[in-house]
Amino acid sequence: MTPGIKSAKKAGIKYEILTYDHDPRTTAYGEEAAEKLGLDPERVFKTLVAEVDGSTLVVCVIPVSRMLDLKMVAKTLKAKRAVMADKNNVQRTTGYVLGGVSPLGQKKRLQTLVDSSALDHESILVSAGRRGMDIALAPRDLAKLTTGTFVDIAR
Repeated sequence: MTPGIKSAKKAGIKYEILTYDHDPRTTAYGEEAAEKLGLDPERVFKTLVAEVDGSTLVVCVIPVSRMLDLKMVAKTLKAKRAVMADKNNVQRTTGYVLGGVSPLGQKKRLQTLVDSSALDHESILVSAGRRGMDIALAPRDLAKLTTGTFVDIAR
């Protein structure tokens, strides 16, 4: 059981774990999840970490079919600039490996932005904290568990 699953269980929210055989040659983790689980890529979300103004890390949860709009991230946070965070820093800070970064149960709690398109779905999938394992939950439960904010950050 991953820290992400433990946090959902402890909170007593409704969730479902979905697994698939991860191909170690793939680096398009989110797209692989949507394809292998046979789900709409608009309902499967990836967890990205951005660095704002050269020091602050922020978690961004967006559909796997879209790109993160770093300008919107900076604007939302009233920052000058946002860039993708260094992968080693992401792994060290969250406690998860790339392709398995979950917005839930991170080693260090980071500010979380969830793309507002999540609200179009009864449930969405995010990584459960391991490659080949996703957790389905209501978008508002995700926001509650991460103290996340719904904003338009995907294009």
